Amino acid sequence: MRLKSRFLSVLILSVPATAFMFFLLNNCGEPVTADRGFEEQLLEQASVFFRPMPDNAFIDGEEAPEELIELGKMLYYEPRLSKSGLISCHTCHNFGLAGVDNLPVSIGHMWQKGPRNAPTVLNAALHSSQFLDGREPDVEAQALMPILDPVEMAATEDHVLAVLGSIPEYTKLFREAFPDQEDPLVYENVGVAIGAFERILLTYSRFDSFIKGNLDALNDNEKRGLETFMDVGCTSCHVRETFGGQTFSRFITPRERSGDVEPDLGRYEVTGQEEDKHFFKVPSLLNVAETFPYFHDGSEWSLAAAIQEVAMSQLDIELSDTELDDLVAFMHALSGEVPEYARLIPELPPSTSETPLPVFD
Repeated sequence: MRLKSRFLSVLILSVPATAFMFFLLNNCGEPVTADRGFEEQLLEQASVFFRPMPDNAFIDGEEAPEELIELGKMLYYEPRLSKSGLISCHTCHNFGLAGVDNLPVSIGHMWQKGPRNAPTVLNAALHSSQFLDGREPDVEAQALMPILDPVEMAATEDHVLAVLGSIPEYTKLFREAFPDQEDPLVYENVGVAIGAFERILLTYSRFDSFIKGNLDALNDNEKRGLETFMDVGCTSCHVRETFGGQTFSRFITPRERSGDVEPDLGRYEVTGQEEDKHFFKVPSLLNVAETFPYFHDGSEWSLAAAIQEVAMSQLDIELSDTELDDLVAFMHALSGEVPEYARLIPELPPSTSETPLPVFD
């Protein structure tokens, strides 16, 4: 009989005697999660580590004007911001694929490969920093970087402003989105607008319903997975409403350890501090069942294998087949739908004779 030591003393003190005896007599292999006392205790313990998703990710919950969000949505889908006129934010952060591209590393300008796996944009505005190395503080700053990166969208600020300035509909939308600015068509405002749109990209899962008090939101397999998740120590890194995205952890992937490639130095490339070598932002586990392949190099396609690798390398434990099955089931319960508004592709205004032409070189 396997009892979770962390919960045992709490169960003895909190669960009525008859319920506790039922728990003991029926717990020959796995906890009997059909018992309401167990479920309530599980919810109580989970509430220590996790909290429900907010309505949005705006600072202090103050939503941005609709005009700014709509402009940001259009710019998110706008491929003409790139040098080739082919690549938009949505190319690598596809809402049909849970905000990623399901590639080991993204393909950018002229078929160049990016250096790291593209993390999902969903719920990213709730993270403490952006990019896997944490080099930007928020989604507004993050949104500006890929546009100018020579490997990604390969544009320049002048190109972006020339494109937007050549299209009357965009100049009008910038004036409406930034009514207090005399000259709103500046590159920084591109990031402000895209960031405002990204702050509504929150997904609400069945686990979110559970943590709000709906004990029936998870099935028994998923509840056992939640129990295992807390018991083995996953909550040392994956907590709050985002299940990650708040701290950094040292990680070298199996592929890197094999010697086939040089290990990524991670946050060290940002700070130059020796102690930051191979440290990466702990990924959020929301929608993780759909955001494969895994790790910063995109080298692992199996969720189960990724979980086992992290358990062994980060927690120094090897999960049993049952624990692994329960954890995989639980992580599937962390998936939620992309907001319908975001998924509706906007109709972009047409180019004019002044709009810069695509460049392929």
